[in-house]
Amino acid sequence: MYRPNMGGRGSAPSGAGSSVSSSAQAGHARARAPVQEAAAGEGFPRGDQWHVHKFGGTCLASAERIDAVCRYLVESAGAGPKLVVLSAMGSHPSSPIKVTDLLLGLVAKAGARDAAYLLELEALEGKHADAARALLGADSPELAEYLAVLRRDMDNLRSILHTLSIARMSAEPFEDFVVGHGELWCTQLAALRCRQLGAGAAAVFLDARDVLTVRPTSDGMSVDVEYEVSGGRLDAWARERAEAVSSPDALILATGFIAQSPDGRATTLKRNGSDYSATTFGALLRAGRITIWTDVDGVFSADPRKVPEAVCLRRLSYHEAWEMSYFGANVLHPRTALPAMRHGIPVTSRNFFNLADPGTVICDPEDADADGDATGVKGFATIDDVALINVEGTGMVGVHGTAAAIFATIRDAGVNVIMISQASSEHSVCFAVRSADADRAVTALRARFADAIAAGRISSVDASRDCCVLAAVGRMMASRRGVAATMFAALAQANINVRAIAQGSSEYNITALVDAAESTRALRAVHGRFYMQALPIGLALVGPGLIGATFLAQLRDQAAKLRDEYHLDIRVLAIAGSKRMLLARGEDSRGIDLASWRARLDGPEAEPTDLDALAGALTDSFVPNVAVVDCTASEAPSTRYLDWMARGIHIITPNKKMNSGDLARYRALKRHQRSAFTHFLYEATVGAGLPVIATLQHLVQTGDRVRRIEGIFSGTLSYIFNTFGTDDRPFSAVVAAAREQGFTEPDPRDDLAGTDVARKVTILAREAGLPLELEQVPVQSLFDAEMDRALREAREAGECLRFVGVVDADAGQGRVELKRYPTSHPFAQLSGSDNIIAFTTQRYSAQPLIIRGPGAGAEVTAGGVFSDLLRLAAYLGAPS
Repeated sequence: MYRPNMGGRGSAPSGAGSSVSSSAQAGHARARAPVQEAAAGEGFPRGDQWHVHKFGGTCLASAERIDAVCRYLVESAGAGPKLVVLSAMGSHPSSPIKVTDLLLGLVAKAGARDAAYLLELEALEGKHADAARALLGADSPELAEYLAVLRRDMDNLRSILHTLSIARMSAEPFEDFVVGHGELWCTQLAALRCRQLGAGAAAVFLDARDVLTVRPTSDGMSVDVEYEVSGGRLDAWARERAEAVSSPDALILATGFIAQSPDGRATTLKRNGSDYSATTFGALLRAGRITIWTDVDGVFSADPRKVPEAVCLRRLSYHEAWEMSYFGANVLHPRTALPAMRHGIPVTSRNFFNLADPGTVICDPEDADADGDATGVKGFATIDDVALINVEGTGMVGVHGTAAAIFATIRDAGVNVIMISQASSEHSVCFAVRSADADRAVTALRARFADAIAAGRISSVDASRDCCVLAAVGRMMASRRGVAATMFAALAQANINVRAIAQGSSEYNITALVDAAESTRALRAVHGRFYMQALPIGLALVGPGLIGATFLAQLRDQAAKLRDEYHLDIRVLAIAGSKRMLLARGEDSRGIDLASWRARLDGPEAEPTDLDALAGALTDSFVPNVAVVDCTASEAPSTRYLDWMARGIHIITPNKKMNSGDLARYRALKRHQRSAFTHFLYEATVGAGLPVIATLQHLVQTGDRVRRIEGIFSGTLSYIFNTFGTDDRPFSAVVAAAREQGFTEPDPRDDLAGTDVARKVTILAREAGLPLELEQVPVQSLFDAEMDRALREAREAGECLRFVGVVDADAGQGRVELKRYPTSHPFAQLSGSDNIIAFTTQRYSAQPLIIRGPGAGAEVTAGGVFSDLLRLAAYLGAPS
């Protein structure tokens, strides 16, 4: 039976043919005496003149991309010597599976006696041969050289895989040897192409297994580099290529991911291996800088797939990069960054497909903080699919070793702990694990503490599933007050409940556990609070009639000022009429164009009105703070307020139906408002744009006792009574004129029957603390014959008629009635559609507090709605 020797290889011969060494030699180990570090000038010339580059598999996924990399390297000659670490070819539309994954699959299939490995190996050979022909030219000597090496490697691999198939095994040493060929083939090809492009003898191929020597860590999950041995081997390698290595334009193309063990066996650098190769070579060379080339611009402040407004961070400290890497961000793994950190070498992550972008520099803390940072937070990240394990019981309090026993049990069960939280009372310990590990963790803990559970000392060991870990990362959070408060306030204002919290004393990160369903919304909420200069608020307008359309026009006209001066980014995400609605769906988070909304609402992209779908579009949007603006006079939207608020949607409305409707429903909504961070704003329900509700709330909240509220609450009736009697027109003609001018309610009968005023009386009574139903407010109706008689009697007495609403708090009642006032009374001094409201309170007893101003019309009512929007923005953290 053929069994290859998995040892190291000898160095490739020097000279022109040394750019490629056959991995066929890899099967023939030879004894190597320990190599000592070369004396100065006798080995590899170290120093910060070196620039180490690493290109990931995406940058090398096709012949065209390899060519682009080679041209970039050759054309940058004169910028100093370069050592370039290359990965295996990555995924590409023409070949979607990564070469490394294909090689791992070959080993698995051979060990399982799946003959398909032979076909896949043939396809791998064809993939690299085709790339070589496209890159090197059909008749070039470089192509012949490459194909000869490729064929020898394939022969070796067929033999090895055949052996594994016969033995029905897949041992790690064999896997390490096989899987490293992707880097060998890609790097050899790039070295030959660089020589073709003019790099000449300066382009030297380096098989990292001739230099990097690593030893497995105690847990077997990683490796540690033997720097002294590796440095000595690097010097020995350089002595055989002294001319190329010492050139000011030296171009060394090294394989990533692979290395050798101290006894000469082929091995790998495990996870993020090629990045680790780059930083290790950087440390060995004492390089001045390291650049990691990928297909993204750098490290972002949050996952841009979840937060479109995420920004590319220009600088991170090594520790910040570690923290963000742990939470899944595309950053250097802590183990990978250590070699660079040890020697203070900055590592830049850049996008090879966007060379204009400078990328993200990972460096020493002092350099990372050079740009300044007002908040101390650099970025946010999440870990999804997490479960919270809770161990709880009074018998845990003061018992030594309980926590140690818990986590020893978890360790023995092979479960990794993501975060830990324990109250100072020691009554419970909770920690987060991957959801896939939750059952194993709970089973192990229940077995370990079976006696304590049976005795009642531990009351429960449970798992709460469907959770998500959210973390804020930043080195300077330690010196900033209020970072945690700002973060958790942002979550609360987005109506997101926090299940557990953890923060270390170093304060590099603040971690919170939230429900998985709220993962993306939580990430957007905290990111928006710290990173967006303008506070984003997403709106859905229900009722684009006269008031709603006027509000949209006001919003459109003020958008630039709100953004530039008040740092508010108001986005209209939905507009719904009674039959049709327009939604900004998916990632169209910028909202609906307010210059064209009416045409679009009437056009083909509108859809049938569905208020459930509208609410879903709000909560699913990329905007963390959302509100419904209900400008209808309909009962239907108000019945959904409580459900919308429970979903974290704020409500702004001039619609009086909720606050004057069923008392139980009104109270339930107010209770929810007080217990949550969801706001219900309704200033325009009484007095249009006048601050009537706000004034009354201020009086009550500051301890004043309201005794009486009396006023002219209807702009319509104010206009009518200010006009009635000034000419010969009957009362009905004056009403018609009011309707033509837009002063009346959508149904004028609400005005004439006194229903509108009765609703406002009910609203004010409830704000003052009276539990009134609308039906308990008696109303005096208005008819032509009665009005003519009443007007004549008032004039004969030197008085005027006014239709007023009264809240008599002392008597616990409200009413709507026609009253006569002396012409000197403030209520007789009104003009047009003015409202006037007088508050008689314990503080304002001798002289009532009076509010007066326009109380009807689309402009002033829409202005009241706009005012509530600005009040909501202030509650959500907009600067004052």
